Amino acid sequence: MTTTEIARRTAVDVLGGEPDDATLRRFLHGLPGVDAVGLEQRAAGLGTRSIKTTSKAWALDKIISLIDLTTLEGADTAGKVRSLVAKAKTPDASDPTTPRVAAVCVYGDMVGHAVEALGSLHGDPDEGRISVAAVATAFPSGRASIEVKLADTADAVAAGADEIDMVIDRGAFLEGRYGLVFDQIARVKEACRREDGSYASLKVIMETGELNTYDNIKRASWLSILAGGDFIKTSTGKVQPAATLPTTLLMLETVRDWHRATGEKIGVKPAGGIRSSKDAIKYLVTVAETAGEQWLQPHLFRFGASSLLNDVLLQRQKITTGHYSGADYVTID
Repeated sequence: MTTTEIARRTAVDVLGGEPDDATLRRFLHGLPGVDAVGLEQRAAGLGTRSIKTTSKAWALDKIISLIDLTTLEGADTAGKVRSLVAKAKTPDASDPTTPRVAAVCVYGDMVGHAVEALGSLHGDPDEGRISVAAVATAFPSGRASIEVKLADTADAVAAGADEIDMVIDRGAFLEGRYGLVFDQIARVKEACRREDGSYASLKVIMETGELNTYDNIKRASWLSILAGGDFIKTSTGKVQPAATLPTTLLMLETVRDWHRATGEKIGVKPAGGIRSSKDAIKYLVTVAETAGEQWLQPHLFRFGASSLLNDVLLQRQKITTGHYSGADYVTID
């Protein structure tokens, strides 16, 4: 049985019927509404806790190990990708104890360059190696035919991508064409299949900044999971607002509820706008307090970032050299 067939069977069990527009609408619009004020208050409360100074060094290393180091520009070159990989492999040349990042994230045509540059370090981040993630499905707009999206995905997987970051059709979702969105996610997941029968991990980007309401974000999160996504991801980084703490909290509550209902663990990836160690620590606390500390590992949580690593390294160096000030961090008790 393929992963698509497994996901469809699970969806049918959860939905009580085939995942067509009517059944999905009934389920998604039957979910409890989001109390926006309550959600934002919970997020704010989690962001004002303090952690002991001894835990801050651990938190910084944990953040590094969860970063998808990213370059997604039209001017990307093979040389720029090689430089990105060099940074991923050795984030701080002056301190060999610095952990490696989880993955490098590039456009599909850059995957081969990333794989080649990683060499023997290409592999599972849970085992200390570095994955290659590729954005696909007409990223960032998602405006392409399904045939183009599937070809885009298959090409990246064939080039060696371990992870695919796809974008949903936000227009279809906002029009209530949930069956179409479900079908596209499921088919992209099947396009992640490798020749040996294994699958690249699929991260489903909802572009939360275009979904307008927390209720829509919650529905899109459930829909993405039902269709077989391995991760739910906030943003492309090309639209504002991108990742926010309340939105990520809502997504974490969704994967927690899915796990309680099915026993399956789904990952979460906030991406775009997380630039400081202080903010990243707030996300770590939110993950631990909502889904649980078991989610603080690369196959269940990632930061999508291009500049966050630099600030984390700066704060790490301050601790190492004794120039650290507790004021540099969020207080989390």
